[in-house]
Amino acid sequence: MRFTETDVVGAFIVDPEPFTDERGSFARVFCAREFEEHGLEPRIVQSNLSVNHEASTLRGLHYQRAPHEETKLVRCIRGALFDVVVDLRPGSPSYRRWVGVELTADNQRALFVPRGCAHGFQTLVDDTEAIYDVSAMYAPDHEGGAHHADPAFGIEWPLPVASISDKDRSWPFLEVEGQN
Repeated sequence: MRFTETDVVGAFIVDPEPFTDERGSFARVFCAREFEEHGLEPRIVQSNLSVNHEASTLRGLHYQRAPHEETKLVRCIRGALFDVVVDLRPGSPSYRRWVGVELTADNQRALFVPRGCAHGFQTLVDDTEAIYDVSAMYAPDHEGGAHHADPAFGIEWPLPVASISDKDRSWPFLEVEGQN
């Protein structure tokens, strides 16, 4: 696997390095030892599947508050999506920065989301599916979210939002310093 650092500290693009022959290809998509060697959390306790019927569906921005913070490894297994990680760690040098990565079934790329960061995605085509592995069990009492259109982040979503849940639409905006 190839690990590429992003502008968000601790977030990595993970690309498989397939072995190809006349039968097709084979690639490792996760290896605890390789993740540890790159300083990434290798623990996976839950895998989630997201099925999305329409292009321009937006999910997020989600995170888990302490002590239930989690890492995620997100991969598109059908269709295409624009995957986003936002740094919400106040002491981080990349605080409030975001990175967006196109994940597709064809490019087989994954995005590693570190603890303390929010995650969301927008589907780019109809019938898109994503799978993401997480390092902690879901704790509903510690669920958090940030608004996808918060000017504190300035995320440039590739499409107008066509479908979003009421909960995701109602996540708060980050308070701007010096203002209420």
